[in-house]
Amino acid sequence: MRGRQNSERGFTLTELMVSLFIFSLISAAGVALLRFSVDSQAASADALADMGAIRRMNAQLTSDLSQIAPRPARDEAGARQNAFFGGGGADGDLLISFVRRGWTNYDGEARSSLQKVDYRLVDGTLERIAYPYVDGAEALPPARLVQGIESVALRYRSEGDWRERWDPTLATELPDAVELTVVIQGLGPVRQLFQTGTVL
Repeated sequence: MRGRQNSERGFTLTELMVSLFIFSLISAAGVALLRFSVDSQAASADALADMGAIRRMNAQLTSDLSQIAPRPARDEAGARQNAFFGGGGADGDLLISFVRRGWTNYDGEARSSLQKVDYRLVDGTLERIAYPYVDGAEALPPARLVQGIESVALRYRSEGDWRERWDPTLATELPDAVELTVVIQGLGPVRQLFQTGTVL
């Protein structure tokens, strides 16, 4: 009888406390592992979104600059502008401005295939601003390409030399290439090189 009573006695308080302690350790480890997995997925999603934005920026600039045209334009006030403007990259300033060819006319509107395009850094966001007409038109709503930009540096290649600013002697003069370096928060500097006028 004594052996049967001992076998039905159950767990002692000490055994129960040890079991609960081990279970709490396993649970805490599981929660920490799950949190690490969620944080890793969020970081990966952010990194992929940043890389996607950089690829879209590269594709847009490549498309625009490869179809650049030596065509001076006029602003809304009617003032004549050079075929290409290239700034230094200060926040809020106009970075580059030019006219490009090959603007597709899906709606069959009465307009040219030329399009005036500006790129501007506004509060850490690189914006592409297009105009419905080359001369004297009001800008369309901007397209935001990349956010979280800390700084932008531009250089312009002409006759084998690099320039920090574009100061042409002729209104129709264009650079041979444009170098864009953007410092993006969390990613660091991203350098891209674009050849101009490769598509005729």
